[in-house]
Amino acid sequence: MRIALFTLESAGSAEAVLRFAERQAERLVLVGHSPPLSAHRATWRALRGSGPGILPYLAANHLLPPIGAAFRRPRRLSGLCAERGIRTLRLADEAGMQAALRETGAELLVSFHLDRILGAAVLAAPARGGINVHPSLLPRHRGPIPAFFGLAEGATGVSVHALAPRIDAGGIWAQREVSLPPGASALAAARALHLAALPLLDAVLDRIEAGEEAPAPPRALPYRGWPEAAERRRAGVRLLGRGDVTMAWRAPAGGWRS
Repeated sequence: MRIALFTLESAGSAEAVLRFAERQAERLVLVGHSPPLSAHRATWRALRGSGPGILPYLAANHLLPPIGAAFRRPRRLSGLCAERGIRTLRLADEAGMQAALRETGAELLVSFHLDRILGAAVLAAPARGGINVHPSLLPRHRGPIPAFFGLAEGATGVSVHALAPRIDAGGIWAQREVSLPPGASALAAARALHLAALPLLDAVLDRIEAGEEAPAPPRALPYRGWPEAAERRRAGVRLLGRGDVTMAWRAPAGGWRS
């Protein structure tokens, strides 16, 4: 089964995405990556909804990984694609995504920490549709920072769900609860939850390849956007914790040439 992988690299997801790509390298025919500008757009959305207190989290999650990797040159997704001859695509317009999916013959699209909602035409291009990794127990905590809300409510976990042209709304293929250390930060939780998704994701791929149909979508629960300052104080959940900056600096990201 030929797989396309779409991602926006971040401190909370880059290691898990790289491990997934290494495990599935024989199947990968296309890797699409969102440009850094996408993270900047997310910054403005977060500032409008959450205020400047969210900036350290965003900087650690999106800015530090490619800067740190430029100095250290670790093994990273861009290097794996170059080694294995996997086509790469800078994600921009949907027409380009559709064309790349068709040209590579991708049968399934895997979205793993992506910053955009894909339209119906893109999702229809792969014969088997698409799946997404979301670090929450869907349908709870739909939105851009689910680990924060999972920690705030004491319900942390990860889901693999079918992609739909709405936010985190498709049928749930698999999910599991994940216990996290007391006092875990939102960024550390995101990293742990994305890594915990890997066995689930492998199993779901096997089920899809065997011809299993996607589950029916669950009843939608409210979307949870960027938490406001008062909400962060009430929750008592840290966005960043000790060691998160070092973790972000060491994340395997960047190095894209196209």
